[in-house]
Amino acid sequence: MDQKHTNKKILVRGIKYMAVTVPLLFLAPYLLTLSFLNKDNFTFYIFLAVGILAGAGAIYCGFKGINTILKSLFK
Repeated sequence: MDQKHTNKKILVRGIKYMAVTVPLLFLAPYLLTLSFLNKDNFTFYIFLAVGILAGAGAIYCGFKGINTILKSLFK
């Protein structure tokens, strides 16, 4: 009987994606809050854009990381 084993290279890549996700999960809400506190300043637009990009990056890296980890376990 041929048992499938975890592909460690793919698992490490998935963990790296998740390591990028964790700081982005904290950075995105902080930047969005900072932008809304500075509504009367020019920095509102800068922090808002960077916060939205960080949030989108967190979502993308999170899905990509979970998908990669599941591929390493079940493929």
